[in-house]
Amino acid sequence: MTNLVRFAWLSVAAALLTFFLKMWSWQATGSVSLLSDALESLANLAAAFIAVASLSVAARPADNEHAYGHTKAEYFASGIEGALILIAAAGIGWSAVDRLLEPHPLEQPVVGIILSAIAATINLVVARVLFRVSRQHHSVALEADARHLMTDVWTSAVVIVAVALVSLTGWTWIDPALGLLLACHIVVTGIRLVHQSMLGLMDTGLPADELLIIRSVLDSFDPQGIQYHALRTRVAGARRFMSVHLLFPGDWTVTKAHGLSEEIEAALHHAIPRINILTHLEPIEDPASWHDIDLDRAHPAPAPRPPTETQ
Repeated sequence: MTNLVRFAWLSVAAALLTFFLKMWSWQATGSVSLLSDALESLANLAAAFIAVASLSVAARPADNEHAYGHTKAEYFASGIEGALILIAAAGIGWSAVDRLLEPHPLEQPVVGIILSAIAATINLVVARVLFRVSRQHHSVALEADARHLMTDVWTSAVVIVAVALVSLTGWTWIDPALGLLLACHIVVTGIRLVHQSMLGLMDTGLPADELLIIRSVLDSFDPQGIQYHALRTRVAGARRFMSVHLLFPGDWTVTKAHGLSEEIEAALHHAIPRINILTHLEPIEDPASWHDIDLDRAHPAPAPRPPTETQ
């Protein structure tokens, strides 16, 4: 996990470099689109620092207060990045409306286009690296950072088109109009990141395709007389967790049942890497074994003890 922090610092460096390039292009042209693009890069910089902090926390080992690790810290980064994207979209929309009401001609459009294209290329390269690493390590924070950078790439592409069209046609309204369309696109990306963060913090289960694999593995042991129920899963950043109750024939010894449960867990680990598995062994003939399917089991009241004889 600590290696992932290095990639977050790469995002910080890219955000710093692209911010200065875009501010330079805005000062050269006076384009509201380029100013909006620069503001979004500033949000990228803040998001990159948040990713560094969250990945540093997520890399901490489990302790007494966090027995399941700290990987959920990544969801905070994802949610904050989504919120920053929404704030950037609001700023872009505000600037675009202001420029629609008071249009201004652009200056040195070629310089602005060149600088913006360089910044977009930097963001594109870094975003592709982050996407690749986030998929390899299932990092929510790096994925959010990559999406943030890709939003910036699309922003820059639209800005370049806007500046080119304005310089060719003289229609100054094109610049703020495309800025408004860009703000709408950015809002969608921000909402998706916030939604993803909320799902992670609410202990959302594994995706349907991984659940299908888990059930397939468990069903493969049915010919040996093994059944299961109370299958529950959740995702916490890069980690996956599942618990399941395994029902064995009542005449099996504990050693035999435990040996097969270890085989089942090994098969599940092979099918779904990075999963933490908790199994509960139960006798299949005992009616009480079927009372704990629900999350909150209703335990019967204990039977009264017979009175003890007094000397």
